[in-house]
Amino acid sequence: MKAVVLGGSGLIGTACMRALRDAGFAVTGVARGVEGARRAMPWAAWHALDIARAAPADWEALLAGADVVVNAAGALQDGAGDDLKAIHEDAIRALIAAAEARPEGARPRIVQISAAGVAPDASTAFFRTKAAGDAALAASALSWTILRPALVLSPQAWGGTALLRAAAALPFAAPRMFPQARIRVLHVDDLAAAVVQAARGALPPRLTADLCEDGDQSFPALLTAMRRWLGLPGWRRALPVPAPLIALAGALGDVAGRFGWRSPLRSTALTVLAEGVGGDPGPWRAAGGAPCRSLAETLEALPSTRQERLFARLYLLMPLALVVLSLFWIASGLIGAWQAEAAMAVLSPGVMGPGPAAALVLGGAVADVALGALALWRRSSRAALWGMVALTAGYLLSGAVLTPELWADPLGPMLKPIPAAMLAALLAMGMGER
Repeated sequence: MKAVVLGGSGLIGTACMRALRDAGFAVTGVARGVEGARRAMPWAAWHALDIARAAPADWEALLAGADVVVNAAGALQDGAGDDLKAIHEDAIRALIAAAEARPEGARPRIVQISAAGVAPDASTAFFRTKAAGDAALAASALSWTILRPALVLSPQAWGGTALLRAAAALPFAAPRMFPQARIRVLHVDDLAAAVVQAARGALPPRLTADLCEDGDQSFPALLTAMRRWLGLPGWRRALPVPAPLIALAGALGDVAGRFGWRSPLRSTALTVLAEGVGGDPGPWRAAGGAPCRSLAETLEALPSTRQERLFARLYLLMPLALVVLSLFWIASGLIGAWQAEAAMAVLSPGVMGPGPAAALVLGGAVADVALGALALWRRSSRAALWGMVALTAGYLLSGAVLTPELWADPLGPMLKPIPAAMLAALLAMGMGER
């Protein structure tokens, strides 16, 4: 049997693809960018497609020969190149139309991965658009299963599961926030196993079911359990996080989204956590589904090694370091342009003429500002960071030739750029998609 997984390069999509492969399916992954996924999972066929902009002919080609389509595509909120309505609603309607246009015996089964808590009147566009997609599928003539997972925990650190790791690794004090929220979790492999059951037709037809553990816990208890799982010592004190500060963090995350960054620390994620992540495992159990693992069992099954601790400690520092480094380069360029005459005086007379000196100083100022600004945009950030490293090397080399006396300056103007270049290289190496 052939299974097509929409969003196959994502956290949930990757787990589904591996589980379907292990169950004997021939698997095709669909994602906007597939180069990295093709290298990581060469056993799968890959199809590069933005489902939010796919034409009917794209869907027709995608469904050719498909027995099952698993929709693991999704986005947290608008921004960063994501359109919730297009991804969660319009794309599902297009998929349904393409599937219903096929001969009745050649229509694929649809497995929709939604989210626990979706509703037409939900507080977030994420839940509302997910609910609209679910409703469209439920009203179709297709064979379908709608699975609604709770908070998914995975060996792969991305999105919410990365944010939980980072919050659990905070030093000094526990962040006391959302004390009233109740959270249910789900191991990503339990979700993938449910997808395989649905793909095989082993579940009742037209089933909608929440996937979650039987119990729940408070958000502070969840962080404490995550910290214990990381092997870090318990916090000795708690630090209440005021609601305005949480709102500010969400607003800054939303701004980052406009720059192309898919930060999990956005207003939608914070709203969902504040309201709690629930779910009713009853319908799933009644349909013959296996019980989902509890939080303790889930954490026991996840790896907890030095790399998890290192990632958790650095996760929140990386964006702060990027902003500081970018502002450093922008400020350096602006100050250089403002103090251009003083900078040119270092180079002339005796070193070069006023014209070349002005071109060198002002050109460097423009390059500094440009690199600092480009580093803030997700699409150009990595190239800009490597540009900082290269430009720093150029500054040091030209300084050694034109103004060697600056190397002995007690304020170290030739030495201080070196740590900044190393930070740029570190950020560039640590940057990557899932």
